[in-house]
Amino acid sequence: MKQVLNRWLGRYFGNEEAVLLAVMLLVSLAVMATIGGFLGPVFTALILSFLLQGVVNALQRAGVSPRISMVTSYVLFLLGLVAILVGLVPIVGRQMSLLLAEAPNLISRIQGFLVTLPDRYSAYLTANQFELLSLRISEEIANIAEQILTFSISSFPSLLAVAIYVLLVPVLVFFMLKDRQELFAFMANLLPRRRPVMTIIWSEMNIQFANYVRGKAIEILIVGSLSFGAFLLLGLNYAALLALLVGLSVLIPYIGASVVTLPVLLVGYMQWGYSVEFWWLFFTYGVIQFFDGNVLVPLLFSEVVNLHPIAIIVAVLLFGGIWGFWGLFFAIPLATLVKAVFNAWPEDSTAGEVLED
Repeated sequence: MKQVLNRWLGRYFGNEEAVLLAVMLLVSLAVMATIGGFLGPVFTALILSFLLQGVVNALQRAGVSPRISMVTSYVLFLLGLVAILVGLVPIVGRQMSLLLAEAPNLISRIQGFLVTLPDRYSAYLTANQFELLSLRISEEIANIAEQILTFSISSFPSLLAVAIYVLLVPVLVFFMLKDRQELFAFMANLLPRRRPVMTIIWSEMNIQFANYVRGKAIEILIVGSLSFGAFLLLGLNYAALLALLVGLSVLIPYIGASVVTLPVLLVGYMQWGYSVEFWWLFFTYGVIQFFDGNVLVPLLFSEVVNLHPIAIIVAVLLFGGIWGFWGLFFAIPLATLVKAVFNAWPEDSTAGEVLED
């Protein structure tokens, strides 16, 4: 057993780069699991800087100087931030308040619908089964109502968090764009001079991470805009709020769309019942999801996400459980990083034989 362990350690940890890489991965995992939530503004700024760097590169390819390209990209970012804070946030906040105010009415209508179930499906379920089902659903509805009330009361601390993001993120984005080369050089100086494996991993992850972030931003914008336009045309209540949820749902592959489907259809049912408008909503929402999964995703991520669906779901559950929202957002890039590390990990086939001798 000792010889087998020595052979395995010598093969995969037979040089200093492999040991350093393993330590860096363990430290990064520990940081994510412990203080990752506090670094939210830094990660937000990092994502935005990757997005804006694409604009900077496009302007430089068009012949614009690097400094003017950076300033132009940053001004566009500030204008977009102001537009979101002034235009989108008040609308979504107002619709959220209306939805919370209407929550008791929605809950009472759901309970009224449950009362009619025994008459409709008496041939399939007994009265006792209906009573147990109704009791269980009523308990869940009460828990949801309590959570909604708690959310509305405890929303004040989140206002402080939003203020911190609004103040810190623009500053961080500015310096990440302005001092990009200096930051890369500083990080490179902390690593060994000979790092062929780290160079391979960094080259692959730099391209894939940037393409993934930019592609995901485009996907959110397209899906959210299509959903908002469709909900407005159908006359659905809370169109902006639901469209925002549908757009953000693409951050969580497979799971996000399934979770957001319930509030969209629930609001449609409460507004129209089983009418023609409800089925038009059902059909339109299905078309948007089909377009996203079969057109947008292959078009935007065909060269970025080369992972099996099982690997993606496991990554979402694992990193989401460790890191919350940021784990969900970075699940696919982190899974791609794991794959890149696995493929490029240095192996020393002779180290094990030396140790064994």
